[in-house]
Amino acid sequence: MKMRILGGVLPLFVFIWVLQNKHGNCERPVVVNVGAVFAFDSVTGRAAKKAMELAVSDINGDPSILNGTSLNLIMEDSDCSVFKGSIGALQVIEKQVVAVIGPQSSAIAHMISSISNGLHVPLISYAATDPTLSSLQFPFFLRTTQSDQSQMEAVADIVYFHEWKEVIAIFLDDDYGRNGIAALNDALANKMSKISYKLPLPINYDITDIMYVLNQSKSLRPRVFVVHINPDSQLRFFNAVHKLKMNGSNYVWLMTDWFSTTLDSFSRKNRSFLSTLEGVISLRPYIPQTARKRAFLARWRKLQQNELVHSGLTAYGLYAYDTVWVVARSIDNLLQQGGNISFFLSNMLNGTTNDKLQLGKLKEFDGGGLLMNILSLTNFTGLTGKIHFSQDRNLIGSGYEVINIAKQEIHTVGYWSNFSGLSVLPPKSLQNKETAVTRLNQNLKSVTWPGGKSETPRGWVIANDERPLRIGFPRRASFTEFVTLNASHNVQGYCIDLFYEARKLVPYDIPFRFVPFGSGLANPDYDALVSMVATDVFDAAVGDIAIVTNRTRMVDFTLPYVSTGLVIVAPIDTSESSAWVFLKPFTLEMWGVTALSFLIIAVVIWILEHRVNEDFRGPPKRQITTMFLFSFSTLFKTNQENTVSTLGRMVMVVWLFLLLVITSSYTASLTSILTVQQLASPITGIDSLIASNSFIGYQVGSFAYSYLKDILNIAPSRLKSLRSPEEFEAALRQGSGNGVMAIVDELPYMELFLQNRTDFGIIGRPFTKSGWGFAFKKDSPLANDMSTAILKLAESGKLQEIHEKWFCQLGCPTDRRKDSELDQLHLSSFWALYLLSGAVTVLALLIFLLKSIRQYIRYKRKHMDLSSSSNTRCSHVIYSFFDFIDEKEEAIKRMFAQQDSAQAQTNGS
Repeated sequence: MKMRILGGVLPLFVFIWVLQNKHGNCERPVVVNVGAVFAFDSVTGRAAKKAMELAVSDINGDPSILNGTSLNLIMEDSDCSVFKGSIGALQVIEKQVVAVIGPQSSAIAHMISSISNGLHVPLISYAATDPTLSSLQFPFFLRTTQSDQSQMEAVADIVYFHEWKEVIAIFLDDDYGRNGIAALNDALANKMSKISYKLPLPINYDITDIMYVLNQSKSLRPRVFVVHINPDSQLRFFNAVHKLKMNGSNYVWLMTDWFSTTLDSFSRKNRSFLSTLEGVISLRPYIPQTARKRAFLARWRKLQQNELVHSGLTAYGLYAYDTVWVVARSIDNLLQQGGNISFFLSNMLNGTTNDKLQLGKLKEFDGGGLLMNILSLTNFTGLTGKIHFSQDRNLIGSGYEVINIAKQEIHTVGYWSNFSGLSVLPPKSLQNKETAVTRLNQNLKSVTWPGGKSETPRGWVIANDERPLRIGFPRRASFTEFVTLNASHNVQGYCIDLFYEARKLVPYDIPFRFVPFGSGLANPDYDALVSMVATDVFDAAVGDIAIVTNRTRMVDFTLPYVSTGLVIVAPIDTSESSAWVFLKPFTLEMWGVTALSFLIIAVVIWILEHRVNEDFRGPPKRQITTMFLFSFSTLFKTNQENTVSTLGRMVMVVWLFLLLVITSSYTASLTSILTVQQLASPITGIDSLIASNSFIGYQVGSFAYSYLKDILNIAPSRLKSLRSPEEFEAALRQGSGNGVMAIVDELPYMELFLQNRTDFGIIGRPFTKSGWGFAFKKDSPLANDMSTAILKLAESGKLQEIHEKWFCQLGCPTDRRKDSELDQLHLSSFWALYLLSGAVTVLALLIFLLKSIRQYIRYKRKHMDLSSSSNTRCSHVIYSFFDFIDEKEEAIKRMFAQQDSAQAQTNGS
């Protein structure tokens, strides 16, 4: 019986013992340790230290959280050093902390994150903004501030909004600076802009380092600076800017949030230093105004008044305060879920000993993984607004304010968020508006720029007086009318005059100096000149530079100011002339139709005039003679006969207009044929030149050589370089034996060559199309502005004036070209006129015929004896009709009048 009772009671005791042990393990600890590693004596650290202390005090005084467990914050000073920060992290972890807050430095965060991963201790940073701090690489890292990825997208939107294409990035040469600028580079690329120059600063820079970097930038073209460094309470960067006088109206200074953090850390009573920051733009993390935030600010000001805190409240101070609350809430949640605050020795550190640090005794946090999951699911509203995290464990931020320094005040000129872009309204008010997502309504308030200007700076300068634009020009040995260096060492020529005129129309000053390229003994290599622009030896090149494909890959050209192309020049012979040259203006078809037209007009006018005009009556021989003499005499306007009938005059008006056009065209064509010289060369075009296997000349330095060799595949052994017009002439006179069969060069040179040489001419037409332009570096804004100026010169006629000044003093060069068809006139050019004349002629004949038939019918009715038989055979009617129309119309009308009068008398009696 006793055994039975014992067997029943024993399991009950075991059950009670298990419950007691379980209850004992779930008891809340009296104290939970949380570490904090950051730089105490820094702009961010001074505000963050006091904010975290206030947060711990508020948490421990709030019975609704941690339920009797006290939060103990163990702080270690990293002193802005990766080494000290790593040691500090090990020291706080050694004290069995469940989480580490900080650091503010991204470089230190990279190191401590690896330690946190190994010991499963969550690392929560309120100020490490490096976008490469990824949860994939560091699964125990959580960021309670906005990533620089968002901040750099905001900077890129500001650059895009003001239509700047290039910026200079000045940054701290560490993980924070380099990775932030890399994110900016990607963001700008999406906006079709770029970072043209990256200028790093040492981690422990001083004002000498800043001035060195700024002096480097003064010689660069962009004037938009993006500065991404750590907060600096001395504002040494702008002291250097002020000393170097780089705060003028042509500069743009875009600061990341380090600048606004620095300003917020200063006392509101002392704002005189803002006068040196006129026109600066910066981003500040946007934190909505709430009652809690205003109460905390009032509390902070009281602490400042009592000298218990020596820093203004910055955005990162608010982030630090909320971070402590995030950790406390998560620990409370962990304990409510039955999680244990327990640690165990790490297997990874077995055998690792150190007298001071005792690394082998470092323990892993047993609940680290669970606490990390709880942290990442945080969702509550703190001083900085709603706090929740994305899948990559970055804070889903509310965006940034865009602030501007003007008249010693800090002005908010707009806001930025990833869903609305730039706006004059706070992100919270736009969050639910569908139109904000499209980013079509980007806008900012009026911005004051450096120098107090309200007009948006261009964002770049081409040159300045200290470093003028280096403009290379070809020092030609031949055809110096285009560009050359004269005996007085002055640059002159058609291209130079055009450049000066275009420069007057560019809406800003361009300090420059000309730099000769070439010895002047021979024409320089133009490809090499263009290449020197691409390699930054020259900033631009001005001259007779052909715009060809391989050069456009290296530089940007202006619009062409001269249309040109390659032409063939060969000897011509004017000694022979054809006796039948007068037949050549018209084609055979045109001659035939014209002759037929004269015959038709002769017949039509005779028909229309025969009944009414004595000049077209008489014996048949006379009528035939008159008919054709009248027709052909219209060509020379010597006809003695006049048309009388209305229909005849109508036909003659159209015919004479046709003759006027045809004779004018014939005269012009014949004049052209007699003027154009017959070529002695067998070359008729580029195809026959290639097939001839004869020598071909080209001008030294011209792109004609590479075109003939590379594009047309002409053997280099056939190509002869010629240096001057005199060599051109000598080589052409010698012919293909010792000279050349023809010369291939650009049209403007050849026109100038032929101006005083009648023994040579241009064969055919240009077989390439190109132009001359000025060369600038790739993406140079000056190329667009000079193109606009050249277009204005062309529209105003100034371009033609400059051309006439240099090339038309003795008459403009004429184009001597051989036309294989001798500009013959084809029927297709006049078919409309012939059609019009034919239509009018046919219409006149129809009217005449209808009128005559009507008269004939009336005539027959008057003379027909109805009682007698009449001959109605067709042949008899036709003969009778022709006899009728052969009579004068006046006699027929008189007969009709007499018959009508007699009929009236008969009816009256």
